[in-house]
Amino acid sequence: MEIELSADITEKIPNFKLGIIIYKDIIVGDSPQMVKGRLQLFQESIYFELEDKNVTDLPGVQEWRHIFKLTGKDPNRYRHSAEALFRRIKKQNYLPPIQSAIDINNFFSLQYQVPIGIYDSDQTTGLLRVRLGQEGEEYLGLNGRMNSLEDLLVLSDQKGPFGSPFVDSARAPVTKETKNALQVIFLRPSTELKSAEKLTESLMNMFTQIHGGEGSSRILTKY
Repeated sequence: MEIELSADITEKIPNFKLGIIIYKDIIVGDSPQMVKGRLQLFQESIYFELEDKNVTDLPGVQEWRHIFKLTGKDPNRYRHSAEALFRRIKKQNYLPPIQSAIDINNFFSLQYQVPIGIYDSDQTTGLLRVRLGQEGEEYLGLNGRMNSLEDLLVLSDQKGPFGSPFVDSARAPVTKETKNALQVIFLRPSTELKSAEKLTESLMNMFTQIHGGEGSSRILTKY
């Protein structure tokens, strides 16, 4: 799978980087009890941690809000997906188990304080590009609304955008029928390369431990 990082991003954020994981022959289903239990306990510990601080005090949340500002999106109107998760937990509106791929995604998004997307790669076509959304671009998101993509970081294929760190489209979500997937970690630019590689491999190993199949990972960056 070929993925290209557009210069319109690296010009604004020179040290921008993504963790890219490609999975083949996975089996997605209900989460094991271990995953459900860890996700619930983790959310409870986050809730207590946030009792006397703001979500925007979290370094990962802060850094991704800054990225939205750099690309021209107001982070108060367009909250990245990791911030949205933390805000739910602060209200004690805990995330229920959904299915194994999404639950793992949410767990690591909370642990790393960054947005993470996962997509059915059989629903994408041709070269994938990570770029900024253009004027007039929009898609129906998993939030059930049409979302403006202008100046927003997006993942795009030959058919157009299908994902972003704000909200993903309804075109390529991972379901229990998914066999092949692409997972994208929207890393903090401040993360050192070695740490980024270790973090990405850690997620991949836990994912394949639960879903079977094969995984391969790399860091997508300008350098």
